[in-house]
Amino acid sequence: MAFFLETLIGGLMAGMLYSLVALGFVLIYKASGVFNFAQGAMVLFAALAMARFAEWIPKWTGIDNPIVANLAAFVIAGAIMFVVAWVIERLVLRHLVNQEGATLLMATLGITYFMEGLGQTLFGSDIYKIDVGMPKDPIFMLESMFQGGILVNKEDVIAAAIAAALVALLSVFFQKTSTGRALRAVADDHQAAQSIGIPLNRIWVIVWCVAGVVALVAGMIWGSKLGVQFSLTTVALRALPVVILGGLTSVPGAIIGGLIIGVGEKLSEVYLGPYVGGGIEIWFAYVLALVFLLFRPQGLFGEKIIDRV
Repeated sequence: MAFFLETLIGGLMAGMLYSLVALGFVLIYKASGVFNFAQGAMVLFAALAMARFAEWIPKWTGIDNPIVANLAAFVIAGAIMFVVAWVIERLVLRHLVNQEGATLLMATLGITYFMEGLGQTLFGSDIYKIDVGMPKDPIFMLESMFQGGILVNKEDVIAAAIAAALVALLSVFFQKTSTGRALRAVADDHQAAQSIGIPLNRIWVIVWCVAGVVALVAGMIWGSKLGVQFSLTTVALRALPVVILGGLTSVPGAIIGGLIIGVGEKLSEVYLGPYVGGGIEIWFAYVLALVFLLFRPQGLFGEKIIDRV
């Protein structure tokens, strides 16, 4: 039982991180109706900015306190992501209002390659580290209930807590604020939202800024765990099955989908892997997403296309 709980908790921790990346996809889709292939590049760009400024700030200012340096780097990286969002809206999205979804999709692909190239030019292409002081040593929990306790990684617990807090904050933002309601109105119908006075360009700037902050938090966490390198863009690929499972239009769906996939990967690898030669964790999420595409393409919490026409 203790081993099962260890596997289950590990899956939940991984699932929260998947949900964090998937949120970026959901936010952009809710506002523009297009699947944002640039999300992985945004995670990488934000992580690169934070890693490099955390390295440069002590050299430039003489500050040797890592907490202050990391906090300043986070603020600067967040400001950079806000500028990136404004530039994307000003130079790209503003000229594509009410265009077909395929046109917006191609625009996000162009943004992806541009951000990857710009990130390499500005910050370099080496492997960098983000050290925000999260403890990496494992701890034993529930020792009074199970002999030997349950082994849990401290870093995973803290990362999952950060992800859960951000998810909760975004859920409140979408449901309780006037800006959040405007974002949902724009997602339902661009032209109808414009007709009642909702400024589409401003809404797109806001949602790209929010998605940029989400990408920064995701990049900070994944960069702390894996190091900041250009393969970090593939983290977004791990989130694709999450949004397919949960639904492209649902913030709660991104959360539930991430948890289901995280737990499913871990449990299937541990309990079924030995019988099929292992490797289930690599393809489990994509097979599950394919099943949903065949039988419920809108996902668990997404809207049917016919309902939005």
